[in-house]
Amino acid sequence: MAKKETRLQTRKLAWGITGAGDKLAETVEVMRAVREKDYLINVFVSSEGETVLKWYKLFDAVSNDFDSFAVEKGPNSPFILGDLQTGQYDALIISPATANTVAKIVHGIADTLLTNAVAQTAKSDTPIYIYPVDDTKGEIKTKAPNGREFKLKMRDIDLKNTKKLKKMENIQVLKSPAELNDYFR
Repeated sequence: MAKKETRLQTRKLAWGITGAGDKLAETVEVMRAVREKDYLINVFVSSEGETVLKWYKLFDAVSNDFDSFAVEKGPNSPFILGDLQTGQYDALIISPATANTVAKIVHGIADTLLTNAVAQTAKSDTPIYIYPVDDTKGEIKTKAPNGREFKLKMRDIDLKNTKKLKKMENIQVLKSPAELNDYFR
């Protein structure tokens, strides 16, 4: 019981996972490493994020290994916006973020839990960290759930949206999920 009471007084992160598979396993590794640094991590997953976590066989680990876990029911459910805006969380992290999520954020569309969380959190002092999977011109190598490597070509429109994301206030764009280890020590 004493451990639980201590955990309630630790630093607190809201961690969003979208439907991107690229660097998903790495993201989960980073989440575990950050948690070990005495961070309480509440995980919020988009509906497509749930599908991809299951496809990569990471759903059970993510849903069971962290302090809380919730799947999106709508743009405001589960309700996290008030806590994000009032400083109840030390940060909002979206990793990995799909090109679709990034496009919605940069165009002000807040019709999902995670895009709405970014839109509303950006109005406060709570920092936002986003790892967009579409950030490198050309082809990238990624892995399928079975471990097989394959290549994906980045679309110009997705790269342009990531470039716009980098210019938005209160948002730190990451080159990889591993960068989060530098921010959360």
